Amino acid sequence: MNSSKKDIHNIHAWANLRETSIEIAEAIFELANYDETLAEQIWSEGNDEVLPLAFSKTKADKLFWGEQTIERKNI
Repeated sequence: MNSSKKDIHNIHAWANLRETSIEIAEAIFELANYDETLAEQIWSEGNDEVLPLAFSKTKADKLFWGEQTIERKNI
């Protein structure tokens, strides 16, 4: 499923609101098939597939999931 510019903007706003890295938000929405209710559930409860997918979207060594900092080396 291709996301539109509006969807991308909404995902970035969603990430900013939750103080979460955009790559993590994008991975969450991708795994949730862009269903915001399911994305919220994944953000709250976690999912083992999110972090590898998020780090595949960036060269950054650290990403933020709310108040938690995740380092690439720990994945």
